[in-house]
Amino acid sequence: MANTNAPSGLTPVGHLLGLNWNARGKVYYIAASDGHAYAAGDPVVLAGSASSLGVPSIVLASAGATDKITGVFMGAGLVEGGPYLDPTNLNTTVIASTHTSAYYAYVIDDPYVIFEIQEGDDGSALAATDVGANANLELGTNNGYVSGWMVSEIGVTSDATFQLQLLGLARRPNNVFGAYAKWLVRINTHTYNAGVAGV
Repeated sequence: MANTNAPSGLTPVGHLLGLNWNARGKVYYIAASDGHAYAAGDPVVLAGSASSLGVPSIVLASAGATDKITGVFMGAGLVEGGPYLDPTNLNTTVIASTHTSAYYAYVIDDPYVIFEIQEGDDGSALAATDVGANANLELGTNNGYVSGWMVSEIGVTSDATFQLQLLGLARRPNNVFGAYAKWLVRINTHTYNAGVAGV
């Protein structure tokens, strides 16, 4: 049975230290002038500034070796309070790139969280021999609800500067090695943890 092509970015599913996933994250700030769209599952990075209240600001991360990741965006509320809703489209929770308001964002920034992410389609399919190796992210477009980011199949290596470490397939009956497989990963080049060489 072929894997389903349904990317959803980085979805938190567990913890490297054997702890139960408790959905804990931290609050970060997205400036009104930011200019990026955000959807649940998008990787983000510190922007080097903060709100007037001292809440650290974030921007959308970049895909590629040496580009660090602070965490994963899971949702936001307007600075004035309340969950984010686009009054012109109540069927989406995505923050559009043309936003004019600032937001407080909920970000999973624990460097030991395990995420699930779909394999991309930019190279040869990843295989069992890639487990333990490092890979980079591949930018994808959100579907109006969740992120479209994936893990890239190109240049999988032991290089410590690559963004993700492949921990194996998400284990369920409808997921096998091949195109669009869903992988378990950890963030390797994390803002709060140094990257390590893969196997």
